[in-house]
This record gives sequence, C-alpha cells and structure tokens, in this order.
Amino acid sequence: MLNFRNDYSEGAHPTILEAMRQNNLTPVIGYGMDEYCAHAAAMIRERFGCPSADVHFLVGGTQTNLTMIASTLRPYEAVICADTGHINVHETGAIESTGHKVLTVPKEDGKLTPADVLSVVRSHPDEHMVKPRMVYISQSTEVGTVYTRHELEALRAVCDRQNLLLYLDGARLASGMTAEDCDLIPADLHRLCDAFYIGGTKNGALFGEALVLVNDALKPDFRYMIKNRGAMLAKGWLLGMQFEGLFTGDLYFTLGRHANAMAARLRDGLIAKGYELAYPSTTNQVFAVLDKDQIFELTTEAAFEFTKNWDATHDVVRFVTSWATKAEDVDAMLALL
Repeated sequence: MLNFRNDYSEGAHPTILEAMRQNNLTPVIGYGMDEYCAHAAAMIRERFGCPSADVHFLVGGTQTNLTMIASTLRPYEAVICADTGHINVHETGAIESTGHKVLTVPKEDGKLTPADVLSVVRSHPDEHMVKPRMVYISQSTEVGTVYTRHELEALRAVCDRQNLLLYLDGARLASGMTAEDCDLIPADLHRLCDAFYIGGTKNGALFGEALVLVNDALKPDFRYMIKNRGAMLAKGWLLGMQFEGLFTGDLYFTLGRHANAMAARLRDGLIAKGYELAYPSTTNQVFAVLDKDQIFELTTEAAFEFTKNWDATHDVVRFVTSWATKAEDVDAMLALL
C-alpha cells in the first residue's frame, strides 16, 4: 500500500531515533527543565535570529494552538483566520471551548490579506460583539500555499495599526519555508510575528512542536498556562532531544526540501498526464481532481484523503509527501494514475 495520506504516518528520522536510543537510560530532570530543552531552545533562537525569544516545547499542534490562544486572549477577544485554517476546521472546537470565537474569512487560497483583516475588524465595532485581537495564519496553509515576505509584512502592518497580534502556525514550517515561491528567511518570522511555532511532528520528529514567543507581553507565566492546559510533558527532555537533532546542521529544512521535491515530482507527473489541480500548492500537499470511480479503485492500492466534491463526477483528493517519501513511491503512484 502506497502512503500519501499525511506527513506523520512514519516514525522519526533515524538521526532522532539514534539520539534518543543513546540517551535512553540517562536520568534527566522532567517538565522541560533539562539540558536538552535548554540547548534546543538556544539552537532555535540562533537559527531564527531571536536571542530574546522564549521557546517552549509542546507535544502537538492543536495543543500548541489551544495553549497559545487561550493564554493570550481575554474572555471577550477573538481570533481571525481563513475559513480553511486548522483552528477552524481540524481542531474540534478547541479554541471555542476556551470561550474565544474564531472569526473566519472565506479564502480559496487559504491566505489572509490586510483587506480581510480590516473587514473583520470593522464589522466588530463595539462592546456588543467580540473584539478581534489576534490574526492566525499558517505557513504553509491548509491548501499548500505560502505567504511571501511582502504578504507577511503587509499583515504585520495592518496588525500594528489595528492593535492585533499576529500568530503563525508552523506545523508544516519546513515545507513552507523551503517552497520555491517563498522568499522568507527564518529571521523574518521573529521580525514579523508576535509568536510562531516550529512543527516537528510533520517533519521528522516522533512528536513535538516548538513554540517561540517573540512579544514580551506574551511571556510572563506561560509555563503556568502550559501546565493548566495539560500540555506539560513530564518527560519533556524527549522533546528537547528531538529538536536538538532537527536543528543540528540543516536537517530540519533539508527534510522539508525533500518533502517538497517529492511533491513537485508528483505534481509534475499529474500535470503531464492531464490532471487538473485544485489549488496552486507549491509545498508537500498536492490536491488533484480525480474521477469518483477512479478514486474508489485507487483506495485498494494507495492511502490518500478525500478533500471535497468538485462536480457531479469528480472529487478533490489530497496526496501528502513527507521526509520519508521515496521517488519510487511517487513513480508507483503516478503509474496507478
């Protein structure tokens, strides 16, 4: 069975597993207060050019988003996001469960613009409605697109004018930052975002995300909120150890480039065969328009996900490549198509 279901079906990159094996029986202090977490945080600060940032390690993306947003917003404040955003469609109301409304904007390409943000702010003018306070974006987006430096700078500018926080979900940051049409560098995130997280779960780690708090106002007592939300891992060194491995050399972004290269191979092959693509993704997610009967037949040979209906006879399916995808897997998938 070929696997293009997601980018977290495999375990971990061998470098990560070997580091964990070597240190398996070494007693370590818990709750993220260990030397591995401290060193990994220092590596991240250096790589992203943010020496004064606080770095916290959490287990998963939804947990990270929930903890971050719940910690930041007051009870009457809300977060703006594209209707395709992960906090809107893939987190089971986690943000709303904390009492914070998610204000969505319909976006085919998954990307918010300054005009989108202004429209939401202006439609919530007084205390009889929730108050927009945060803008949530992701890099890459849920449909595989990426923000450019100009686009992110424009969002930062409107957030500054409207007194909004800008938070970037980086579950697929490695893929997003190494996309061919992304001109952002790691230091841009520190310059333009109040907070962002670096995804490990979908890029070679067994599990784990690194949340980077740039804005000083977000930092006080954040570990209290992590614990309060059940997000503090007793064996926290397992997170630090993994991020040490990912940020040794250029492994983190190398894995992202590989996932993108495999997606490009699949994308080019689909186009050559005459298939239509539903979104202009340049990252490791490929959205193809396939005949409904064809999709049913393919499910016996390959794992992938249904995304949405396209027309009476076609649906959109998502193929996802990862750090572990092999070129021969892509070629075998194309042969089935």
